[in-house]
Amino acid sequence: MSEIQTPTPRDAFDLLISGNQRFVAGTPEHPNQDAVRRTETAPSQQPFAVLFGCSDSRLAAEIIFDRGLGDLFVVRTAGHVAGTEVLGSIEFGVSVLNAPLVVVLGHDSCGAVAAACSALKDGQTPGGFVRDVVERVTPSVLAARAAGRESAEEILAEHIEQTVDLLLERSRVLAEAVAAGRLGVVGMSYRLADGSAQLVTTRGLEAAATTS
Repeated sequence: MSEIQTPTPRDAFDLLISGNQRFVAGTPEHPNQDAVRRTETAPSQQPFAVLFGCSDSRLAAEIIFDRGLGDLFVVRTAGHVAGTEVLGSIEFGVSVLNAPLVVVLGHDSCGAVAAACSALKDGQTPGGFVRDVVERVTPSVLAARAAGRESAEEILAEHIEQTVDLLLERSRVLAEAVAAGRLGVVGMSYRLADGSAQLVTTRGLEAAATTS
């Protein structure tokens, strides 16, 4: 990473936010996307953030955060549902690649969240392995409703928060890194229409709570 050789969790967060602001403004710089960067990163990688997001085709991480090769270690699943493979991949990004930041990125109009809401309403769930995705999102919908959070935006925020909590509850590697001050974990919500990524929740990144 050219900007900061050893970024702190806050440094990494600020880099993401500044990149997203450029994307929203229509003034991307497309950093680290040239032949020089390709050559630099060929021997090894040192991403400054792990990005765990929804697989939605409109959520291309390097584009919406205006980053390039070797910057982000990206893990994506429908509805950003987390199984053991996801946890292992995120742990790899943190413990082996030393990324100081993990971002859980959800978005509005998420098909997985909508499917979970629909399944609870009519009692019908999709077939195949799509059913597993919907069932993993359902607890977030139920938790949101139990807390009186009924709007689509509120349910999405609950699902993002639930995912952040799940990562730290299930992964001792991540929890210990946060406790030691080496790692920040944030949940963000992407708005498809304007391209902005809004902060929803943060762990181990206190200063970030004032930024949106």
